[in-house]
Amino acid sequence: MPPAGLPLSDWLRRLETLSPREIDLGLGRVAEVLDRLAPQPPDRTILVGGTNGKGSSVEMLRALLSGSDVVGTYTSPHVIRYNERIAVNGEPATDDAIVAAFEQVEAARGNVPLTYFEFGTLAALAVFEAAHVDTAILEVGLGGRLDAVNIVEPDASLITNVSLDHCDWLGHDVESIGYEKAGIMRAGKPVVFADTDMPAAVAAHADELGARLIRAGRDYTWTPAGDDRWSWRGRDIELTDLAVPSLLGPMQLQNAAGALALAEALGLLQELGTEKVNRALTSLRLPGRMQTIEREQEWLFDVAHNPAAAEALAASLRQLGARASVAIVGILDDKIVEGIVGPLAAEVDNWIAVTAASPRAIDAAELARRVANETGKACLIAESLDTAIENADAIAGTGGRTLVTGSFYTVGPLLERLSTRD
Repeated sequence: MPPAGLPLSDWLRRLETLSPREIDLGLGRVAEVLDRLAPQPPDRTILVGGTNGKGSSVEMLRALLSGSDVVGTYTSPHVIRYNERIAVNGEPATDDAIVAAFEQVEAARGNVPLTYFEFGTLAALAVFEAAHVDTAILEVGLGGRLDAVNIVEPDASLITNVSLDHCDWLGHDVESIGYEKAGIMRAGKPVVFADTDMPAAVAAHADELGARLIRAGRDYTWTPAGDDRWSWRGRDIELTDLAVPSLLGPMQLQNAAGALALAEALGLLQELGTEKVNRALTSLRLPGRMQTIEREQEWLFDVAHNPAAAEALAASLRQLGARASVAIVGILDDKIVEGIVGPLAAEVDNWIAVTAASPRAIDAAELARRVANETGKACLIAESLDTAIENADAIAGTGGRTLVTGSFYTVGPLLERLSTRD
């Protein structure tokens, strides 16, 4: 057991040494420690899985439910600070609260070799117990069936969509990946699938299990009504004159529609109404998702890290007329580089490659070679974030625009570094 008073930064370094593997899918270890920890569950638990849009969907659900409930959210990875992962009513947990939870998990685990994510998942449950949350919303880290979050028994689940990502772990086609994502379903419990394009494996698993599958386009629909309004129709409720979400991007209406469908399935939408829904959807905040910072040029940050997310980002850039003078990109080695930069090629004039802040990052020089091959444009190699910022400033100039994308481990460090240069 580490000494009392160990700061959060030291705890986080220690967590990286507890398991021989960074990713070690399976529920046995974490379930064993959960049994020992035995936290009191909240009144309601929601699991959110899928390939893209999970963080946005968690934030939307939090905003919808926070008016009447104390809502705890667990998301990953963080953008700048670990505390972002564990929040209560939208406020990141304090260092002291997280350290206290870490101490509880450490006392319970004995010699069980938990991964960094598994340890953090259990700690989030301990934080929520201490904060007496009414509703816990937990984002799946990777896949679903064997992800640590899936040890929790949900009252409802949401699957945002399924596309290619983490293929080395989940499978090389959407049906295999869909089967893994469908693992967060439960018999007799509602599960929303928020994309109109659903793998057959998801429907088959819902039928086999007896889950209450609620499908986008079949059980609920949504319709844009101009640039700033839209409408939503569910099984029993219709909402009109809805405000568009404050999170930018054309996919956010789909995410919002899925969140409303889940609220209806839980019997909560009836008590909200249009006014409360609009208040929730216009109060959203999520760093690193189409986030802009104005300096001499505009900086645009988005954590797109797979082909579907890159296509959505490219569509957002076109919709906003936000062509990038330069893009700074850093990508992990289990990602499809060409699938990420290819959809963005027509929206970016110049490229700069960096090594993302992760042991799994592709080296900047190798990444630059692959970016240049895919886009047909030269890609500079930046040996540091400061060099990348200086090069971007020089290329974009006053009034230009720099896009930062490819990974949480690129967007977060560069956001933080840029803030220290003011």
